[in-house]
Amino acid sequence: MSAIYKTIVSGCLEFGNQRSYDQVLNLFQHRTENYYRNDILIDAEEAFQESSFTLNLPRFIKESSEKSWKNTLNLLNYIAEYAIAGDVRMWVIHERKLILDETIEPVGDKSVIKAFMKGRELVKETGMEEEAMKALNRAIDKFERHGKAYERRGYVNFKLRNFDDAMYDFTKSVDIHPNNPEAYWGRANVKIIKKDLRGAIEDLEMARKTSIPHQPIFWSARRLRGELHLQLGEFQQAIFELKMVTNRPFTETDPNYKWQKNALYNYGKALFEVGEFGEAVKAFNKMFDFDVERKEAPPKADQFLNRGLARQKAGETGYMSDIKEAAGLGSEKAAELLEALV
Repeated sequence: MSAIYKTIVSGCLEFGNQRSYDQVLNLFQHRTENYYRNDILIDAEEAFQESSFTLNLPRFIKESSEKSWKNTLNLLNYIAEYAIAGDVRMWVIHERKLILDETIEPVGDKSVIKAFMKGRELVKETGMEEEAMKALNRAIDKFERHGKAYERRGYVNFKLRNFDDAMYDFTKSVDIHPNNPEAYWGRANVKIIKKDLRGAIEDLEMARKTSIPHQPIFWSARRLRGELHLQLGEFQQAIFELKMVTNRPFTETDPNYKWQKNALYNYGKALFEVGEFGEAVKAFNKMFDFDVERKEAPPKADQFLNRGLARQKAGETGYMSDIKEAAGLGSEKAAELLEALV
């Protein structure tokens, strides 16, 4: 019996004009029939969109043989050579283990591709924001539907604190490619700056829905949703999100690893607010066991104070030492509590 694989595919490839689109569609159909004997996971009639000259693949999940997903991957890589923008992500899971995480995207000497690639690399370099902006502007000027370029330019504008421009770019990216989680994530962060927490929560949910648990952004979106629910006093929703995140064993190379202290702190606060004091203590204890510090972490005084309050409510010993520690670290609230307790 042959092995069964779970294959997830999502994305969009842009071909830019009728001639290129027709050429790619013919090549796709020819190779599907003659090279792969129709053993692929994509239905051409559903995937090819003549109105936008695209191969559009809203996320789908299929069980397949190894041959089927490899045929599909090879065919996507082949037609990507004719695209000018976009990308397609493919994940293959076997026996609950991720065995393939592939990004298929245009490569080559076309000016729009080179401009985008240059801009995308410059975005990663500190102090090169203006140069990155110029390159991404060139990509957009050459192809107005370049959703990935809008998303990356949105990130640059966010770094430069051009929040209105960032909002425009992320929204434009979402409008072009509504299955791109990075654009929703970026727009959510702009909405947080603009105090639109409800709107941010909605975008973070879309970031989660358009990603999969094997992607860091899936968990980043859940963590930030939990924090926003906490800020809004929606404690049960916060607990739901943050429990999922804090129970996830991230590797040290995962960007979510460094945020676990924050997630545990906020999880403990949410549990405290609904009267689950013992569980709150457990969350705070786990927070202290997590020794990675970052500038965004809650102040040490607040960490000790909140655990002390939870210990007190839970009837546990040690709460006085926590409150004293918080007072020693400068917490005025802890100092006031000490006066009342002594």
